[in-house]
Amino acid sequence: MGDMRLSDAERQDALDVLEEHVRTGRLDIDEYGARTAKVTAAKRVSELIPLFDDLPSPRPSALLNGAAAPGVPVMSGESPLAGFLTRSAVPIAIVLAIVVLILSRGRLLIISVALPLVVAAIAGMRRRRS
Repeated sequence: MGDMRLSDAERQDALDVLEEHVRTGRLDIDEYGARTAKVTAAKRVSELIPLFDDLPSPRPSALLNGAAAPGVPVMSGESPLAGFLTRSAVPIAIVLAIVVLILSRGRLLIISVALPLVVAAIAGMRRRRS
């Protein structure tokens, strides 16, 4: 996508995120002053990356939207919901398959067998990508 130019709204969002980090005690007032000066002077999204590298969420929206330079990681980890769904997708599919099998009295046996296999394959592909 390249190195996108920052909008005023994205710059303001980055300043708001820095304020949040001061409120939570992750940044002291001197660090806040230095970083806000750099955010205010920033012209491109890539200039924000080093200012937030050592900070956890929240992150400025410009870094979360994938507008940063290619190959530069902007988020670490995965969301708790995504992790839960990836880990629990196969057991949930198995339970659903058993319910389908019982309710259909065996007539939908193919769905009961295929559903967990498809879900397991999808969950496996997602794990390999990340």
